[in-house]
Amino acid sequence: MSIWFQPVTVAQLNKDFDSAMIHHLGIQISQIQDNALIGTMPVDERTRQPFGLLHGGASMVLAETLGSLGSYLCVDSNRFYPAGQSIYGNHIKSIAEGIVTGTAKPVHLGGKSHLWQIEIRDNQEALICTAQLTTRILTQDNLKTQL
Repeated sequence: MSIWFQPVTVAQLNKDFDSAMIHHLGIQISQIQDNALIGTMPVDERTRQPFGLLHGGASMVLAETLGSLGSYLCVDSNRFYPAGQSIYGNHIKSIAEGIVTGTAKPVHLGGKSHLWQIEIRDNQEALICTAQLTTRILTQDNLKTQL
C-alpha cells in the first residue's frame, strides 16, 4: 500500500524543481516506490569539497531534498506544508567521483511531524552517508506565523 497522498510521476517531480538548488547540484528523482523516494546526485565539481571528495553538505542537501519531498507527497498540499525542522547525518565513507543514490523511507508519519531515514550509497551499494530528517507539518492557514 502506498504512503503517498496523491499520485505523482518522476517526470513531474523533476520538472517542478528544475529551478531550485537541487537542479544546480544535479539531483534527480529517479524512483517513487510505495514507501520510498529515491534520487541520485553526481559527485563532480558541483558537489565535491576542495580536497576532491563528496562534500558532506551536498550529502545533506540530497537527504533533506528526499525527506522533505517525501513529507510533501504524504500530505494534502492544499491544507498542509512540511518544513524541515532537524537533520543530522553520519558520513561513513568518502567518494571522489561517480553517482550517489539516496533512498528516503519514513520512520514515522504523524499529524504534526514526520521522521525520515535516508541512506546514501555509491554504485557498488557501499553506504556513504546515513541521515535522519524531521519535518514539521504546518497548516497552510498558519504557514507564515508558524515559520
